[in-house]
Amino acid sequence: MGTNVRLAVVMDPIDHIKFAKDSTLAMLLAAQARGWSLSYLEPGDLRLRDGVAEGRARPLSVQADAQHWHTLGPPQVQPLGAFDVILMRKDPPFDTEFIYLTYILERAEDAGALVVNRPRGLRDMNEKVYTAWFPQCCAPTLVTRDMQEMAAFAHTHGKIVCKPLHSMGGHSIFVLEPGDKNSRVVFETLTADGSHFAMAQKYLPDIVVGGDSRVLLIDGEPVPYALSRIPDAGDNRGNLAAGATGVGRPLNERDRWLCREIGPVLSAAGMLFAGLDVIGGYVTEINVTSPTGIRELDRQFDLDIGRLLMEAIERRMSTRSR
Repeated sequence: MGTNVRLAVVMDPIDHIKFAKDSTLAMLLAAQARGWSLSYLEPGDLRLRDGVAEGRARPLSVQADAQHWHTLGPPQVQPLGAFDVILMRKDPPFDTEFIYLTYILERAEDAGALVVNRPRGLRDMNEKVYTAWFPQCCAPTLVTRDMQEMAAFAHTHGKIVCKPLHSMGGHSIFVLEPGDKNSRVVFETLTADGSHFAMAQKYLPDIVVGGDSRVLLIDGEPVPYALSRIPDAGDNRGNLAAGATGVGRPLNERDRWLCREIGPVLSAAGMLFAGLDVIGGYVTEINVTSPTGIRELDRQFDLDIGRLLMEAIERRMSTRSR
């Protein structure tokens, strides 16, 4: 592909990332190592002008330095379609502002940029709800506004997990025991008194020992190790952002089966970097917005997942240019 690739990244403020854990930084370091030129944009830098996607892009260089990991140049407005690759790494919430970003990025895609992940897929594949396309891979799951239906689901399955559909990092996740007197207020909170959809899933006790495993997929193919996120003793959530401990492990045959079921569908939809959340052999979420886990797996198993992703991007660019 050569070294004249122009890559732009759309992300939350790079000043505020956690150097040791940030997967976007790992991607940028890998791209820069290939000789690609980097540009940086935050969501507020994007715009549509007469149907053309534009942005205030700043030249970016990155360093593997915990004290000074990036340098930015002066901004310049330019058409987003002029970039070869755009990494869309804006974190949830999945709200209307996020959807508007995907509209702008789709116009950049129409103008020739390879957007990773594809904007249409980002809109279509809500990380919680998209599990419904693979019921054979999932534990019993309910998405509803109806609080009585949630109560009936809890009665059927005993211990359940309830969560909103738009957030990340373990925010507003509740575990309800049978007969829990807080159940109704949890249902009221998550559904906004029956006006918003929310999710309930059967509780999977494997999370206590085996954790919530993140299985990374690069263009549909799994990285050979998963990051099991073991909840803190005083918490139910297997999220690193909520204090869980990340312990790597090799994929097992069940993980590989899940990847064979889901990976080709994601690849065909242009979702080049995704993460399956797996508890006890069941997928609980399909992460396509800004999956993490690269840095932890790289350190524990001497991998270079960012490089693998850039190679997949190169292959996809080569296919598109024929």
